Amino acid sequence: MKLVNIDYIPGQEFDVLGMVKGNVVQSKNLGKDIGAGFKTLVGGELKGYTDMLQEARQIATKRMVDEAESLGADAIVNVKFASSAIMQGAAEVIAYGTAVKFK
Repeated sequence: MKLVNIDYIPGQEFDVLGMVKGNVVQSKNLGKDIGAGFKTLVGGELKGYTDMLQEARQIATKRMVDEAESLGADAIVNVKFASSAIMQGAAEVIAYGTAVKFK
């Protein structure tokens, strides 16, 4: 499955199948939250949260691809990611784009 964040694929004609998306709400355990709280006092990267969001993006992307494959898509164009805080220590990540079938 080809994923691109532009609205076309150079040299490729396709039919649009529709929007596809995948999302996940992810959190870390209490120990990671406490560690991150202390880290905010001195500054620097919150590695636990970086890892959490990377994992969430991978899960959301897989779910988006699974939805596209169920439609018979060959690619997803105009892929975007968005995230939002759901509660302290938990975030939603959504991946979305347009599923297309090559002519």
